[in-house]
This record gives sequence, C-alpha cells and structure tokens, in this order.
Amino acid sequence: MVAADNLQKMSEGAKFNLTAYLKERQKLCEAALDESIPVIYPEKIYESMRYSLLAGGKRLRPILCLATCEMMGGTIEMAMPTACAVEMIHTMSLIHDDLPAMDNDDYRRGRLTNHKVYGDDIAILAGDGLLAYAFELVATSTPENVARERVLQVIARLGRALGAAGLVGGQVVDLESEGKSDISLETLNFIHNHKTAALLEACVVCGGIIAGASPEDVQRLSRYAQNIGLAFQIIDDILDITATQEQLGKTAGKDLVAQKVTYPSLWGIEQSRVKAQQLIEAACAELEPFGEGAEPLKALAHFITSRNH
Repeated sequence: MVAADNLQKMSEGAKFNLTAYLKERQKLCEAALDESIPVIYPEKIYESMRYSLLAGGKRLRPILCLATCEMMGGTIEMAMPTACAVEMIHTMSLIHDDLPAMDNDDYRRGRLTNHKVYGDDIAILAGDGLLAYAFELVATSTPENVARERVLQVIARLGRALGAAGLVGGQVVDLESEGKSDISLETLNFIHNHKTAALLEACVVCGGIIAGASPEDVQRLSRYAQNIGLAFQIIDDILDITATQEQLGKTAGKDLVAQKVTYPSLWGIEQSRVKAQQLIEAACAELEPFGEGAEPLKALAHFITSRNH
C-alpha cells in the first residue's frame, strides 16, 4: 500500500521506528489496563467490562496521552492512570454505540459485541461501570508528584469531552442526521469534532496538562489534536466503504446502509484523502516548537492516514 510505504519512509527519515514504538507502548497499556480491573463479586459485570476493555485495538488514545506527557517533560508513570481512563471512556462509547438502540452492530474488534455476549442490560451497565471507574482511577491513582490542580483539570476536561458538549452531543446530532440527504458540511464537522475529535483532543491535552504544559502549549496541543481527530474520522469514513469486515473487525458498509452523510459522500474518496492529509500536515506544523521530542506525535499523526483498519 502506497500510504504505508510513505509512512515507513517517513519513520526511517526521522530515525524513528514507529512500529517498535507502538508495539512497546501497546504492551505497556495492555498490562496497565489488565491490572486496573480485577474480577471480583459480582463477577459478571467485571468480566463484561474486561471483555471489551481488553479486546485489543490500536490503543491510539492512551498512547497519544503518554507521548504528549513525555514530550512536555513528564513520565509514563505520571500519565498512565489518565491514559487508562481515556481508553475506558472510549471502550464505554463503543459498547453503547454497538447497542441495538444505537448503531446495532454484532461485531467489534473482530469479535462479538458486548451485548451479544452478555445481553443489553449488562452491556449498558458495563459501559456505565467503565465510565465511572475512569474518573476514580485518575483521582486516586495519579502519582503524588503531579499537582492536584493538574489532576482536577484533567478530570474536568475528560468530563467535558465525554458529555453533551462533546461525545454525547456529537452522537445525538449523528443519530438525528441519519437518513437525511440535506446534511451540511458544517453539521458533519460538528458531529465529528464532538463525537470523535473531542476525546482524542482530551487524550493529548490531558497528557500535556499532567506534565505542566503552559496555556500556550495547551492551545498548540489542542489544535494538533483537533486536526488529527477530524483526519481520523475522514479515514474511518473511507474505510467503511473500502475495507472488508475482516480488516475493520466490525461490520463494513454500515454508513451506507444507515444512509449517513459522510465525508466521501460529500467530497468523494480521493478528495477526502487529500483533506485528511492536509489536516495531518497542519497538525504536525503545530508541533514544530517542540523539536525532536515531537517525533512520536508526528509519526502517530501520519499513522492515522495510513491505516487500513
């Protein structure tokens, strides 16, 4: 694949091995997530939470959080509770998004969705449990060398990214837009800036806040994350058309069946790819002041447009 070849060249040119970096960071995140939720009584709810939380995936969100914290002078240990929390919030959104009342999907990450295994009732509660525990984890497990004021900022930002001002609001407008042919680009951008980009932005910005990023740096990180978040969604829309169920790990072609307005439906596939690439370039430009320490975040941005699932 040409995009993947370009990614490899980019990684080599920057002397940064993204493949090894992702593998190492995924391993760290998997271990931390596994340790975060043991199975205790009542076992079913913890098993359901773990079923979806530990189902694999790219772990892009926690890795972005860790990478930003390190770039700003912090450590993995400082950011890991927040990194786990954003993955718990993301997993909750997937469990609920797959429910019959929402997108009604049978597969996620190559396996049966949570409600297909545990039932709608337990799946809803598993999502609720992950959401509540995400905030508890940030509040109680962030190391003491992180100022409490920073922890409070992280909790507030996660809450905003998740609620009606973020993911929930985007999901509502998305549901209301299904089957309508007159959805504007402005509405489509609203949906995905809230439904997808808001949580990605929180991952990045919270990683910076934990490390003590200045208000100016937070603004740069925010712009970087908003750009990669929108690019991520554009590529998702393209993959829904071009990828197979095996590649996606979930049902392909769902947007077309649901009559959703997507970026490819407005611009076409090739123009959508161009727009995504422009967003990635704009994102990377925001990282220039951070020098070599920004290489992981730049490589992750390019990874978003090169992926095939």
